[in-house]
Amino acid sequence: MNSQAATVKNSSTIYYKETGVVWRLSNYFLEQIPFDHPNLVFCCIGTDRSTGDALGPMTGSFLTQLSSFPFQIVGTLDNPLHALNIEDITNELINSPTKPYIIAIDACLGNAGNIGQIIVHPGPLYPGKAVKKELPPIGEISIKAIVNIGGFMEYNVLQSTRLNITYEMGKVISRALLLAWHRYNLKIINKSNSNRNYN
Repeated sequence: MNSQAATVKNSSTIYYKETGVVWRLSNYFLEQIPFDHPNLVFCCIGTDRSTGDALGPMTGSFLTQLSSFPFQIVGTLDNPLHALNIEDITNELINSPTKPYIIAIDACLGNAGNIGQIIVHPGPLYPGKAVKKELPPIGEISIKAIVNIGGFMEYNVLQSTRLNITYEMGKVISRALLLAWHRYNLKIINKSNSNRNYN
């Protein structure tokens, strides 16, 4: 669980119920995520013990159910990536033979008017910040979903967050990631065909 960061250069924000949200969010992912990286890893942070903090593992579970999404997913409802294991798992990933490019996904708290916003920006997440935990930053790209109001009794706020918002936002993020991956592949195929026709 993250606190809402200040505006980051090149960050993109969209409301999860906006018309065409999956397509528009996939545009952001295509701009930010290097789908051609040899070790692209999606780290979905959070716990299934808190409705507000379940966004990450719920998104991870959605992604693992998508057979055409071929990337490594760390953090699901079955095996959450949370405060107790994130340092060990991050170290394992970093020490793998091919250095990973990590996309970090987490819920965060923010202003009342920003609830429902999905934020994509370059740079790491700082997990646990909203509930005053000191954990190492993670990720080259961050995807954050504002699930509730921050600034006061954060732990209780997370516990009382409606499951529906984390479910729906997780579904939007996972569908947009899948669409971005498919659009990336189509772009490669079209480019290859164009080159073949030119030659």
